Amino acid sequence: MKTQVIVRWFLASMLLLVTSGVSFSQEAAAVSQPETPLAGPVGQPAATAPAIAPDINSGDIAWMLVSSALVLMMTAPGLALFYGGLVRKKNILGVMMQCIILMGLMSTLWVVVGYSLAFDTSIAGGFVGGFNRVMLNGVKISGLGLTDIHKLTIPDLLFMVYQMMFFIITPGLICGAFAERMKFSAMVLFCALWGLLIYCPVAHWVWAADGMFNHANAVAKFGALDFAGGTVVHLISGVSALLCAIMLGKRLGFRQEPMPPHNLTYTFIGATMLWVGWFGFNAGSALAANAAAVSAFVATHMAAATGTLTWAGIEWFKRGKPSILGACSGCVAGLVCVTPAAGFVTPASGMILGVAAGIVCYFACTTIKSKFGYDDTLDAFGVHGVGGLAGALLTGVFSSVEIAGKGKGGLIEGNSQQLVNQVVAAGTALALAVVGTFIILKVVDALVGLRASQEDEIQGLDLSQHGEEGYIISY
Repeated sequence: MKTQVIVRWFLASMLLLVTSGVSFSQEAAAVSQPETPLAGPVGQPAATAPAIAPDINSGDIAWMLVSSALVLMMTAPGLALFYGGLVRKKNILGVMMQCIILMGLMSTLWVVVGYSLAFDTSIAGGFVGGFNRVMLNGVKISGLGLTDIHKLTIPDLLFMVYQMMFFIITPGLICGAFAERMKFSAMVLFCALWGLLIYCPVAHWVWAADGMFNHANAVAKFGALDFAGGTVVHLISGVSALLCAIMLGKRLGFRQEPMPPHNLTYTFIGATMLWVGWFGFNAGSALAANAAAVSAFVATHMAAATGTLTWAGIEWFKRGKPSILGACSGCVAGLVCVTPAAGFVTPASGMILGVAAGIVCYFACTTIKSKFGYDDTLDAFGVHGVGGLAGALLTGVFSSVEIAGKGKGGLIEGNSQQLVNQVVAAGTALALAVVGTFIILKVVDALVGLRASQEDEIQGLDLSQHGEEGYIISY
């Protein structure tokens, strides 16, 4: 009862704050814009007409504020607990430190230059944005500017901060691959460079108005569908994670001594927080409180549900016992796989995506990992890389005209051409991630060194990198 009162008070307070702060939202935010190409079906010429600024909508603002908070919650405490419970006790604070530092570091980089690189007008033929919005220059606090290009009903500043939350969590996913052995200084430098040099260009390709793979860009030759970040977030982070795991080498004692998760209770709490936060991640990517958000919400939930059942069911069949770790892994795998498709597919298709994710990600995290022997500590590649690729490709198969028409622009139904588009976009992003990550790791290694010393690794990163162990602090 007390919880319900708190929740009601919180929601009422948030809505009161939002509505009182945006009283202007009932008036049209008339912004002078040059003629803007109107997005049409991929591969067809776009009509041209004077851009008309839409009205700011207070309901959309409220939903996007909540969605932004939900996505931030996915990094901490969601990811921090999910990953933290899977490492050994001597490294849990190191994992949590990575998450909170990324919240500060990536937020700052996003405001300084990241947002401009990702969403400013392209300076390289749809490859990357320019520098007109460095330090949020021209980003409106209470009006429309860049967002008017996308025909949104939320202020520029809110669009910016929502996208910031994706910029925070994406490098955080990579940390699962090199957990327990990368130096903290190396992690900070790597994530900063990776975010600016890999994430921002790929985000521009897929989501910027003139991005070379944006499905709503009428001049894009291979318009790809990525509703919430299957390629932009999960595929490139997962592939980069695999390369990190290989280049850093295996943990000391890998496959020679037991390395079980130290607290699966934390992992369960983190996984369920990720499930809830993912509604902001996927349904929030509709960028409005509309039918597309509802459709994405339901498809997301059903993919998580079937992913959970599939992974746990495989374990039950093969081992005779389902595990909480398997159920949590299946949940996340289903969420990853449905992310690019969420606003473009029916709930039934979402269920199929969840089943597919449960199967392929289980196989990747067990058979493939065992066969090749790489030490992806927390299966960042097996879940996010494989799940992201599966989702990106299956989006081209299951996208629906009825659903897609409610999403980000006029789309075409899943077919062979759309599947080709998905393959080209995913393959290009994968190539950039591999080459870029390799170069960045070499640079970081030359500057500060990548791996903690053998002594520090044995002691644990909590003490060796941060001087902390639980509640005991050593100076």
